Amino acid sequence: MTVKATRRTTCRLCDSPKVERVVELAPIPLSENYTTDPETAKQAERFPVDVYMCAECGHVQQLDVIDPEYLWASYTYYSGEAKGMPEHFRQMAERMLAAAAPPPGSLVIDIGSNDGSLLKPFKERGLRVLGVDPAKAAAERAIAAGVPTEIALMSLPLAERIRAVHGPAQIVSAFNVFAHADDLGAMADCVRILLAPDGLFFFEAQYLADIIDGVLIATIFHEHMSHHSVAPLARFLDRHGLELIAAERATIQHGSLIGTVQLKGGLRPVERSVHDLLALEAERGLARLETLRGFDATVKRLRARTAGLAAQWRGQGRTIAGYGAARSGPTLIAQLGLAGAIDYIVDDHPEKVGRYQSGEGIPILPTAELLRRMPDYTVILAWVHAQKIIESNRAYLDRGGHFVVLCPETRIVGKDGDVPI
Repeated sequence: MTVKATRRTTCRLCDSPKVERVVELAPIPLSENYTTDPETAKQAERFPVDVYMCAECGHVQQLDVIDPEYLWASYTYYSGEAKGMPEHFRQMAERMLAAAAPPPGSLVIDIGSNDGSLLKPFKERGLRVLGVDPAKAAAERAIAAGVPTEIALMSLPLAERIRAVHGPAQIVSAFNVFAHADDLGAMADCVRILLAPDGLFFFEAQYLADIIDGVLIATIFHEHMSHHSVAPLARFLDRHGLELIAAERATIQHGSLIGTVQLKGGLRPVERSVHDLLALEAERGLARLETLRGFDATVKRLRARTAGLAAQWRGQGRTIAGYGAARSGPTLIAQLGLAGAIDYIVDDHPEKVGRYQSGEGIPILPTAELLRRMPDYTVILAWVHAQKIIESNRAYLDRGGHFVVLCPETRIVGKDGDVPI
C-alpha cells in the first residue's frame, strides 16, 4: 500500500502560516506496523515528526500528516490491555458522571473509543453508549463486548447522523485522541453538534508542560499531531462555540491534561483550575519559541549520551535487548541514537510476537526469552511502565542483567539499584 503523507502549512488551531520548527527529529516509520519479514520491516517508509510552534497562538504541533486510513489500518493498541488504563477509565467515568449528572437513559459518546473500555462503566449504569473509532480491530472488540461502535473517523456528516438517530449526548469524551486529529476544527464542530444544551465534553491529551519537564520524547510520533497547552486550546474552543471550564493535570502516561468543556454561554462557571494553568504556562513561557528550542537542545544532549553508551557496549561485545514492542519504540530508537544497537525486543502481545518492528527489522520474542538469553542490557521501550517492568523482573536483575531507563535522564538499573554511568 502506498502511504499518502501531506504537510500542513498553517497552524492546526488558528490557521496562521507563522509556524516555525522548534524540535528537529529523525524521520520514523509508523509505530503500530509489524511484519513477518525482517527485510520488509527494514524497508518501511519513514516520515517526519519534527515539532513546530505557532508564533501567533503558541500551539505546539506536528505538521506532517499521514493518511488516517493507513495510519489506523493495522493499529494493535487496545485500551483494555494497557496497564493501568482500565482502572483510570473507571475513575474518569465516575468523575464525568458526577460532573455531568446525566438523567437515566442519557446518551454517552466516546470519540476514539478503541475497544470500548471507557464506555463500559457508563453502560453498566444503564446509560446508552456509542463509540466511534476507525481502528477496525479495536472497534470489533468493542462491538463483541456489547459496546455499539461506529467503525469510522469522526466527521461532520457522521456527527449529524448520530444526532439525528440517537439524539443529543449528555457526555461526549475524547480520551487520548484529541491530539490525534489533523482537522481539530472539524472535531470541535462535531462535539458542538453532538452535545445536549447542558451536556459536557471531556478530553484527555498529553500536556506540553509534562512533555518538557519529563523529556517525554517517546510521546512524539505520527498519531500525536498536537501537544496541547491550555492557553491556545481555550482560545480555539471559544472560536468553535465551546468553552473550557475546567483543566487539570493528571499523572497517567507520565503527564496528561484533562479538560472539561461546555457549549459557549453555558450555565457552569469557569473553574479556578483553568486560571491556575494559564498562569503556570505564562510563568513557564510555554508559548515562547525559546522554551521549545531549549527542549530541542535537551533532546540532543540525551541522544548523544544514550548513543555513546550503546556504542560503548557494542564495542565491548555486550548484548542489548529492548523491553516492550510499544508505540514509542520506533521513536525512542530513532531519536536517542539506538539504531542498529538492539538485538531483539521482548513482549507478550500475541499480534506482535514472531514479527519484526518496522524500521529496524528487530525481531519480537516472548518475554520468557529475557531470562533464557540474559542480555547484558535491556532498554525499556515501554517507557510508561518502566518501574513496573523493573519490579516484575527481579530475577533478571539478580542474575546480573541491567535495565536502561531512557527518560528524563538515562539511568542504568542493576540488582542493587541505579548503577553509576
